[in-house]
Amino acid sequence: MYSKITKLFTSTAFISCSFFCFSASENMEAVFSAQTKTQKVLDVESALARSQARLGIIPDWAAAEITDKANIKYVSEESLAKEYAVVRHRMVALLNVWQRSLENNAHEYIHFGATTVDVYDTALVLQLIDASTVLISELKSLEAQMTTLAVEHKDTVMIGRTLGQHALPITFGKKVATWLGENQRNIERLENVQAKLKRSAILKGAVGSYLGLGDEAIKLELYFAQELGMDKPYADDWHGSRDVFAEYAMTLAILSKSLGRIGNELFSLQMTDIGETEEVRSSSAVGSSTMPHKKNPSQSEALIFYSRKIPRMAEVVLDDMVNVFERDNTSRTNRELADISLEAEKMVLAAQRLIKRLKVKPEVMAQNLNKTHGLIMAQRVAFYLAEKIGKTTANNKLHKLATKALEQQVSLRYLIENDQELATHFDQDTLDRLFDPHTYLGLAEEQVDAVIKSLQE
Repeated sequence: MYSKITKLFTSTAFISCSFFCFSASENMEAVFSAQTKTQKVLDVESALARSQARLGIIPDWAAAEITDKANIKYVSEESLAKEYAVVRHRMVALLNVWQRSLENNAHEYIHFGATTVDVYDTALVLQLIDASTVLISELKSLEAQMTTLAVEHKDTVMIGRTLGQHALPITFGKKVATWLGENQRNIERLENVQAKLKRSAILKGAVGSYLGLGDEAIKLELYFAQELGMDKPYADDWHGSRDVFAEYAMTLAILSKSLGRIGNELFSLQMTDIGETEEVRSSSAVGSSTMPHKKNPSQSEALIFYSRKIPRMAEVVLDDMVNVFERDNTSRTNRELADISLEAEKMVLAAQRLIKRLKVKPEVMAQNLNKTHGLIMAQRVAFYLAEKIGKTTANNKLHKLATKALEQQVSLRYLIENDQELATHFDQDTLDRLFDPHTYLGLAEEQVDAVIKSLQE
C-alpha cells in the first residue's frame, strides 16, 4: 500500500510546503505571515493523513484527496476569519472552512485522532526551522562581508585597547577576525538548535500519551515526521517543556549580544576623539537638526539597541518553560517567537549595512598610535633590555620611565636617549626598530589567515 500512496504523492500538488516552504532568500515576514501559518497547518494535516494511510488507519484515497486540497487557496483568510468569529477556535474554524473543498466525504478523515496543540506546535516548529535557515544564510552573507574587510585590512596597523587604554599595536583585520570567529559560532549555535527543531515534530495526543492515535502511534509519529522532512521525533511529550523554543530564543539573544558588541565597538571608534572608522551616509543625510557638522552613526547605534531588546524578548520565551502539568496555554508565546525572529533578522541586516558602509581610516589609526609618544612600545623595549640587564630590572626601569614620560609629557624614546645607564645599550637604528609599531604586531596577520581558513574548513 505504501508504494502506491508514495506514487500518488510525488506530484507537484503533494510536495509539503509547495507554496510556502522557504529558501534562504525569503525574508522573515514571509515566514511568519498569516498565509504561511495556515499553509503550515495544512501541510501538517496532510502529512498526518498520508502517515495514517500508510498504516491503514484511513483510506489511501482519502489521504490523496486531503493532500491534493492542502493548499491555502481552499482556506481564504476572509472565510477563516468569519468562521472563527462564530466558533472561537482556530483549529475548528480552519477545519470547517477547509472541509468544504474536500470531495467524496474525505472530510471524515481529516484531523483523525489528532489534537490541536500537536498540529500547531508542529506548524510552529516548521516555521522556526525556516526562520533559522533564513538567519543562517544572512549570517553567512555577513561573514562574506567581514571576510573581505578582514583581508583588506589584515596589515592595517592600529592601537589595541584594553580597559579603554592604549595597550599594544594590532591590525584592524585582526579585530575583524574576532568578529568572524564569533559570527561562525553563532551560525553553529543556530545549526545546533535547528537540529533539535528538526526532531520536534510531535503527534502524541491530548495529554501526550498517544491516546486516540492507535496502537501504532509511535510508528505513526515517525512516519509523520518523515513526511514533513524532519528527523526522528523526541520520545518525550515536550509540550509543557518548551525548552527547544527557549533555546532558540536564547540563541538569538546571544547573537544579538555578539552583533551588539560589534556595533558598540564601531560606534566608539567613530567618536570624534578617536575617528578611526566612519559610517558613510548619503550626501543628503542630516546628522542633526541644529548642529550641521555632526555625522551621527546609525547602524551601529541600531545594533546596540537590538542587543538590549532581543534578550528581553527571549526572557518571555524562557519563562514559558514553567508550565502547569501536561498542558498550559503555551501558544501565547508563538507571537513572541515570531517577533524575536523578525527583530533578529532586522539586526543582521543592520549589521550587513554597517559593514557595507564602513569607512576605515588608516591615516587616523596611524596618528592615534603616536598619541602616547612611544609608550605603547614599552613592552618591546623591556624585552630587549631584559637580555642586557635582566627581566625584573628592565621592567622596573621601564615602568619608572613610562611614569616620568606621562608626567613630563615627553616621549619614552627621549628619556631613554637621555638616560646615561640605558643609552649605552641602544643605537639609533635599534631605537628606530624598537619604536616602530608596524614591526611589533605578533601574529596578528597570521591570525586573520587562520580564522578565514577555519571558516573555509
